[in-house]
This record gives sequence, C-alpha cells and structure tokens, in this order.
Amino acid sequence: MSYQEQRSIATMITALLITGAYGVYVYGKLQTGAIADDDMRFWAGTMLMFIGIGIVVAIAVQLIFHMLLSVAVAVREKTRNGKCDDNEMQKTIESEMVTDERDKLIELKAVKVGFIVVGIGFVAALASQVLHQSSAVMINIMFVSFFAGSMVGSLTQFYLYRKGVTNG
Repeated sequence: MSYQEQRSIATMITALLITGAYGVYVYGKLQTGAIADDDMRFWAGTMLMFIGIGIVVAIAVQLIFHMLLSVAVAVREKTRNGKCDDNEMQKTIESEMVTDERDKLIELKAVKVGFIVVGIGFVAALASQVLHQSSAVMINIMFVSFFAGSMVGSLTQFYLYRKGVTNG
C-alpha cells in the first residue's frame, strides 16, 4: 500500500474518531437532560471544543503515522540489507513521499468531492430551517457535513489510488 493510501486511511480514521466522540458526547448530554435542544451557546461551545480536539488529534495521528512509517522503512531496510544506514533510510522515506502530477490530480478530485459533500450538507442545513427544525439541527447538519466531507474526500482519494485516475 502506498504512502498516499496509508495517509488517506489515517485521515479517515481521524474523522471517524472525532465524529464518533462528538456523537457520544452530545448524545450523553441530551440523554441526561443537561442541555436544551436550542441552547445555541452549548452547541457553539461544543463544536468549537471538538474542532480544537480534531486539530490536535489530526496532528497527533499524522505524527504517529510518520513515525510508524519511518520504523517500517527501517525494519524493511534492515531485513533486506542486514543493516540500517540512516542515509539510506532517509532516501527511502523521501522516495515514498514523492508527490507527482498524478498525486496532485487525485488530491484535487478528492477535494472537489469533499466540497460537494459539504455543499450538500449546507443546503440540507438550510432546508432544515425551511422545514421548521430547530437551529441546533441546522448547526449540527453543517458541523457533521464538514467531517463527512473530509471522510468522503479521503475515501475518494483512497479509491482513486486503487482504481487509477484520468484527466476527464
């Protein structure tokens, strides 16, 4: 599996973890009756908190991912050559992380799909207001659509690395 595919999987896992943690946290608060459905101050604070948590977790996951990648390369070089030279390991890591035109095209297509998901979520959030849903429903639809956009974008990127991509 290529570096880009592994990175896409790490991003998907991060989005799932954050969205799942948000859902569990909010569900617990709603079940205990600790908040009212339309307490916008609670919703805004909770979403800001989970955005911050999401940023920290994403950075941590990427750091761990790159450390594990380095260890995997070192082990592979050690088993292949019987030794682990730092310069050779650095060259191997850099060669695996090379980004070419194909990678950029795949990334652009994945970002496009992610933005489409976010756009659909935004329209759904507006439609929830037309259908007389609470403001909390609207803001949650928008919040979840951003994580869904990230997830679908990463899934698209993974798919395109497996399937291949054309300029069309």
